[in-house]
Amino acid sequence: MVECHGRRRSRLRNPWACSLLTLITTLAAFCVLFLMLQSFMTRQLDPKGCEMSYMRPAFARFSDFDTEHTRFASKYSLYLYREGGIDEDIRVKGVPVLFIPGNAGSYKQVRPLAAEAAYHYHNVIQHDIGASRAGKRPLDFFSVDFNEDITAFHGQTLLDQAEYLNDAISFILSLYHTPSRCLRDSDLPDPSSVIIVGHSMGGIVARTMLTMPNYQSNSINTIVTLSAPHARPPVSFDGDIVRTYKEVNDYWRHAYSQKWAIDNPLWHVTLISIAGGGLDTVVPSDYASLASLVPETHGFTVFTASIPNVWTGMDHLAITWCDQVRKSIVRALYDVIDVSRPTQTLPRAERMRGFKRWFLTGLEDISEKTLPHKEPKTLLTLEDNSNAIVPQGEKLILRSLGQAQRKPKAYLLPVPPQGAPEGRKFTLLSNERLDSPGEYGKLEVLFCSVFPLQAGQSAALFSMNMDLSGDSSGSTRLACKNAADDVITLPASTRHSSQPFKTDEQPFSYLQYDLEDLAEHQFVAVVDKAGEHSTGWVVADFNAPSQSVIDINMGLQRLLTTGLSIRLPARRPMVLDIKLSALHSSLLAYKFHIGKQTCDMGELFAPLLRQYITEVYESKFFVNVKDANINLHGIAPYMPPPFLAKGSGNGLSLQIWTDPTCDSAMDISLKIDVLGSMGKLWMRYRLVFAAFPLLVVALVLRQQFRVYDETAIFMSFSEGFNECLRSSLPFAFAALTFLSISLAGAHHRTSKSAQHWLFSGGMGNASNPFGNTNHELLLGSDDAFFWFLVPLFGLMCVGTCAVVNYIALCLTYALTMLYSAIHSTSLRSEDGRRTPTTFAVTSTRQRVITTCILLSLVSTVIPYHFAYMVLCIVQIATCVRGYKLVRDSPLDTNYNFYNYAHSILILMIWILPINLPVLVVWIRNLAVHWLTPFSSHHNILSIMPFILLVETLSTGRMIPRVQSRFRLFTSLFLFAIAGYAAIYGVTYAYVLHQLANILCVWFVAIHFDFSSLSVQRLSTMLETMDPDGSVKKRP
Repeated sequence: MVECHGRRRSRLRNPWACSLLTLITTLAAFCVLFLMLQSFMTRQLDPKGCEMSYMRPAFARFSDFDTEHTRFASKYSLYLYREGGIDEDIRVKGVPVLFIPGNAGSYKQVRPLAAEAAYHYHNVIQHDIGASRAGKRPLDFFSVDFNEDITAFHGQTLLDQAEYLNDAISFILSLYHTPSRCLRDSDLPDPSSVIIVGHSMGGIVARTMLTMPNYQSNSINTIVTLSAPHARPPVSFDGDIVRTYKEVNDYWRHAYSQKWAIDNPLWHVTLISIAGGGLDTVVPSDYASLASLVPETHGFTVFTASIPNVWTGMDHLAITWCDQVRKSIVRALYDVIDVSRPTQTLPRAERMRGFKRWFLTGLEDISEKTLPHKEPKTLLTLEDNSNAIVPQGEKLILRSLGQAQRKPKAYLLPVPPQGAPEGRKFTLLSNERLDSPGEYGKLEVLFCSVFPLQAGQSAALFSMNMDLSGDSSGSTRLACKNAADDVITLPASTRHSSQPFKTDEQPFSYLQYDLEDLAEHQFVAVVDKAGEHSTGWVVADFNAPSQSVIDINMGLQRLLTTGLSIRLPARRPMVLDIKLSALHSSLLAYKFHIGKQTCDMGELFAPLLRQYITEVYESKFFVNVKDANINLHGIAPYMPPPFLAKGSGNGLSLQIWTDPTCDSAMDISLKIDVLGSMGKLWMRYRLVFAAFPLLVVALVLRQQFRVYDETAIFMSFSEGFNECLRSSLPFAFAALTFLSISLAGAHHRTSKSAQHWLFSGGMGNASNPFGNTNHELLLGSDDAFFWFLVPLFGLMCVGTCAVVNYIALCLTYALTMLYSAIHSTSLRSEDGRRTPTTFAVTSTRQRVITTCILLSLVSTVIPYHFAYMVLCIVQIATCVRGYKLVRDSPLDTNYNFYNYAHSILILMIWILPINLPVLVVWIRNLAVHWLTPFSSHHNILSIMPFILLVETLSTGRMIPRVQSRFRLFTSLFLFAIAGYAAIYGVTYAYVLHQLANILCVWFVAIHFDFSSLSVQRLSTMLETMDPDGSVKKRP
């Protein structure tokens, strides 16, 4: 019996204890973690298609923007960009644009955009008389040097930058009022606003500027952001950044929820968010969504893979220099400026129209067609006996242009009558560019109505007269509108195509109109103007939704087990839309396969696939498609609900263009890529590895204290971990799994009530839908399908905790060996007790003075995070001394102390990542010689309990046992930390430091044992020291 008790005692106190269950669990955890990271780095990767941009930069620093204008003049700087050889005059002359760099970004990142703007104006716009009359002038690009400030980790830095930029805007606008610094025409109004382009956190700073006290009203009305995490902070380790995000986002939501424009301070503001997609591994592109902040009348989110002639994703930095995307941004900015207005921009509705034209594919439901708003400008005259009228319901297929041999020929498709069953849609696809009026290319498409023959009217009413009647005496006149302005550019898809962004083939031209858009027209005229036989082709038809839209009502469970297989019939429309409303999660990836079709007459084009979602405008094109990796940025974890729900059916859609001349069936299939989906978890759940491990640590500490209070043996962290793995941890993760399922059910009920609220006219105050915070809890998923993620991440975090524990033990062992080699004196006396040098116990006065100095520094100069890092080092030293004592004297009291000190170290290690980011910001400020005291994080109460606890442990004092009912408080505190870490830890990680701080208060209280404090106990404590403060032995 005694021998059995001794073995149990030895097992409990052994720091290196490792059960078979712990070993198996750790191996399983790291297998899953390896698969996730391997999938993240190698599977479902989007191709990179960015071309390099080139420039000859020159910067002019505004040294007179000094402390008279802003209190941050000694830290930040303002620059004007000029392109060498093109525009070297540093006087302002056009429309002001301010570039805001992101987290640790450089002011030099403005170079690609500003250079393209200079070249585009120099080569194109200044030679266009119409553009000059429309108020187009050069763009004056300004940029700010933030000394690579780290804004993502520190809320106060973000606010400081926003304040500085508002001051900078006032200074920039003043330049245009100063004749010696301005080259603008004197008859133009002085600018009253500045266009903002923000990269990454610069986009958040831009939105914050409008909420600051020093914001000059209406000085910002256009904001374009690149890879900016609008929806939520990238990390939640700093309370200031979380609170700043909430205040700014609430301000924007509240502004746009107002019923009347006069009550909305942001009514004139347009906000465009451009995201890089899956290649951005710095910030999840889900966070770039504006769906929860801005209505579609004032802004939208678009992915670079959707932008015409860009068609590629890009990483977090490439989005600032990618040649294709900078061209689109610059042309869009030139499209929306107008120097004849004080705002320097067009009215909001026209700005939104311009941004949609440049950034969206044109296939979206909100894309506006110009055809219904045009007047007929072309008079088309045809022979009466023309036989080129396609019969109603038939397709027009021209396999080769130029068949008429030097004579243009018109092919007419009759427009179905309005009210036709199943409102039809007109589609046209060609590999040739469509001519605008007056151009002499190979193909022109006109929408015509019969024009009564009245002599003398044609020259007066029409700017173009296209007479194809030849020598025929009888002719038909058609009044036509040119469709070139509504052309949708699609990437070329032939058997030689490899990627949509390749420029070696001319893009396809595509037209798409609803029948309602063609109400006033009787014919579609496709005019073949090729003078000789060419490889150009045209396919056009009218088709009904029942033929071209396939709704798939299949759940995720069935798709996972059986996959989706569809056989497309031989006679099918050119364009098919497959809607899969159940596939809306950004956590899943899919594999798409399309079978080969046979073409007896030769294939006009290879299958072209577009995957898209509509909550944000994300489209991806796959040319010459056979197999495709499908992944999307749909409904993502922790994302707030959309500003206005778009209703059901908002999942993944697949749009497929196939050659209708190939009269053969085609098989397509879609299945979930399980391994590819695992990589999507890493980007969305990285912060889980900072929160869930604290659940494990708290439960292990709870087990250790429970056994210690009962048996006087403070078991090792490893043995406590072993026991928890057999008891409390499985129950905890099972409970959290059921909680996630219940939260998903509650979300669906809330969604239904929110939709009812929206449709019942609740737009007067849109704050109600955002009161639901279920998206902030646990793993942030509202889909019960993902219930397995809680135990999956629980497994990985348990394994991570086990490894971190043994790494800490190895570090302690290595340092102990080093310490023993340097300091060979034994830490125990002959009777096994500690020697006076075991723990360097200084006098109470010295310890109080040291603590006061540290606290005074925290309250004035250094953030408490620096003190926390120092305490971690001190705690490591305490563990080293404790471990050396255990090796020299393996008594139970020595093991108890070492195991206790080691467990506190493990707790502090897992809290350390929460404190490191702000510490990095402080060190960065020192590096740039910004010596103004740190403006936040000086609360001494946030660190004092840690100081007292670590200081107490450094004296070698073991925490007393609590044998009264107060021991329940220890379990309660630790259980509360475990619950909070699991449920709120990812969204409010900074609170975990404060909870651990409160736990330290309780431990310090136990150390001093206030409940049994007496005169006799005080005298006993004081007897351990001489009056002069010299060290005495401690038993």
